[in-house]
Amino acid sequence: MQGKEIIPVVNPKAQSEVLQKEILDAVARVVDSGWYILGSEVDSFEKEFASFIGADNCIGVASGTDALMLALKAAGLKTGDEVITVSHSAVATVAAIEQAGLVPVFADIDNTSRCIDPGLIEALISPKTMAIVPVHIYGQPCDMSAIMGIAERHGLKVIEDCAQAHGAIIGDKKAGTFGHAAAFSFYPTKNLGALGDGGAVITNDCGIADNVKWLREYGWKERYVSSFSGVNSRLDEIQAAILRVKLGHLEKANERRRQIASSYNSAISGSSIKAPADIQNTTHAMHLYVVECEERDKLREYLMNEGIGTAIHYPLAIHQQPAYLGRVRGCTGLANTERLYKGILSLPMYPELADAQVERVCEAINKWR
Repeated sequence: MQGKEIIPVVNPKAQSEVLQKEILDAVARVVDSGWYILGSEVDSFEKEFASFIGADNCIGVASGTDALMLALKAAGLKTGDEVITVSHSAVATVAAIEQAGLVPVFADIDNTSRCIDPGLIEALISPKTMAIVPVHIYGQPCDMSAIMGIAERHGLKVIEDCAQAHGAIIGDKKAGTFGHAAAFSFYPTKNLGALGDGGAVITNDCGIADNVKWLREYGWKERYVSSFSGVNSRLDEIQAAILRVKLGHLEKANERRRQIASSYNSAISGSSIKAPADIQNTTHAMHLYVVECEERDKLREYLMNEGIGTAIHYPLAIHQQPAYLGRVRGCTGLANTERLYKGILSLPMYPELADAQVERVCEAINKWR
């Protein structure tokens, strides 16, 4: 809108500006150290992030996609094994499953949480099924109690996709501590974001932790000796140092996200827009604030005219993407997923949003009704 500053839907630069001195000091510390790969910064970050999540082990890797791929391999899954997950996720979820040599199988989502519907999982289990990958989408935790119950009954591994769930809570435990392992992404727009790519595997299983450590660096149990085939997927020292800075601010930043969400919820109440659900016994990380609206495209155009940026996460479900169309088992039974994708819209959500910007979004929503 002419004369009005556009409020972006995400703005990772804003946090970098707020924390610039701390970040530059951390980078200088790495540069001065002369050690740039798998050094003290990575080691310290791994300990600090494991403590934050409430897990025994954290292994830093090059990306969230690698984290999920390596966690699946480290958990003992073999080429051709099936993994039940959702089509409602970033493509990275299925890309990681296939990079591990595994076969994705799609379960539909629950309409309220927008996460995997545990009631639909068992019907998809076959003799080849070896794991479940629940995705804590947008920062909303899945029903991990039900999922773990199914996994225990059928002897399945559970690898949580926590790429959007840094600090999300179920009961008194953080997302990422329920399954056999969890994968986190530190892409710059995440609640805990690097200034580049990065990821981590969280696990309480020391065997899985050791396997990830070896797999991330060519299968080396001792330097330059590959005990088995691995990859090159290492979190570098500079990104680890930056993440250590940002981790110290994560709880406060997440609380600000929830404050913004509360303001949006109040503005949306009574309108034709559906807010994210408030699910008992869970604390949403509010990585994204995603509404539903039958007139989504009109709403998006209206908000842009009001100077408010939006996004669609995601334009297509994974099973609708050209690369996966019709070739994944379960892709014909996803009515809830397909309904959701007709109306989702992400509103501006990042901790550095000023109160005045939040009020502008709320006023625009109130006028829409």
